[in-house]
Amino acid sequence: MTTLLDRKTTKQKHKTKMYNRGAWKYAIPAFLPLFVLSVVPLSQAIWTAFTDEAAGFNVKVKFIGFDNFRRLLTDSMFWASFKIGIIWAVSVTLLSLFLGFGLALLLNQKLRFLGLMRVLSLVPWAMPPVIVAIMWNLLLRPTSGPIEGIFAFFHIPGGKTDWLGEFNTAFPTVILIGAWVAMPIITVSILAAIQGIPTDMIEATVLDGANAWQRFRYITVPTVREITAALVALNIIWQFSSFGLVYVLTAGGPGGKTFVPALFAYNEAFKYGHFGYAASMGVVMAMSIGLMLAVYLKASKREKAQR
Repeated sequence: MTTLLDRKTTKQKHKTKMYNRGAWKYAIPAFLPLFVLSVVPLSQAIWTAFTDEAAGFNVKVKFIGFDNFRRLLTDSMFWASFKIGIIWAVSVTLLSLFLGFGLALLLNQKLRFLGLMRVLSLVPWAMPPVIVAIMWNLLLRPTSGPIEGIFAFFHIPGGKTDWLGEFNTAFPTVILIGAWVAMPIITVSILAAIQGIPTDMIEATVLDGANAWQRFRYITVPTVREITAALVALNIIWQFSSFGLVYVLTAGGPGGKTFVPALFAYNEAFKYGHFGYAASMGVVMAMSIGLMLAVYLKASKREKAQR
């Protein structure tokens, strides 16, 4: 009896092993592009960070160890851009969350042209960041832009302001545009969570005499809390590493007010030709993003354990 049971167990283990081998064969086409487009460039960038690689023909590349990182520790301009990147990421995330949450609540109501409104809410997400930046550059022109014309028509002061070119307005303006771009994905995610609330639960609270604020506080907020936490964490990571939108809007100006870390590393690599030094910046940014992700995953795991 025991021998028969052992044979069955052995046969089952053999089948499972064969199944796993077959599954890996089907997974290779999915993992191959990930390996070629992500793992290989990342490995190359890490290696470059420990060399003195620079632009030019027939330039000898030497391994210099941690010299680039030691130089980076004393580079006040990079750490200033790092601070700007953190402020940018947090500000864009919180503002887009506030606007996206409000828009999701609005789109959950029974309104006229609701379908059209939902489609229009996705426009910023559907447009490439470069096109968005060009569009806003045209809209915000201080002498010929439509926004300047609106200010002049309603006699609002400040119509001639160069919103993307002045020290006091450039960074807040870029944050507003970044929040506008990030808002649709938050809106769609929160709207889906809200629409997943059982109708019976809402009807029961209405019968119990709960007003709109109480339904929002005790039903809507707890329902969307988990998806909101994920959106905040992922958006901070995405925004911290953003490049295209800020580059086309201001190229880091005026006076470095919008110089995010990715833009600083780009200039070091392709403007000054310091590939090794720029790669060390990329490694530091990747480690920072990894740390943010680890903190989020740990907090998420702790919250699930407490439930």
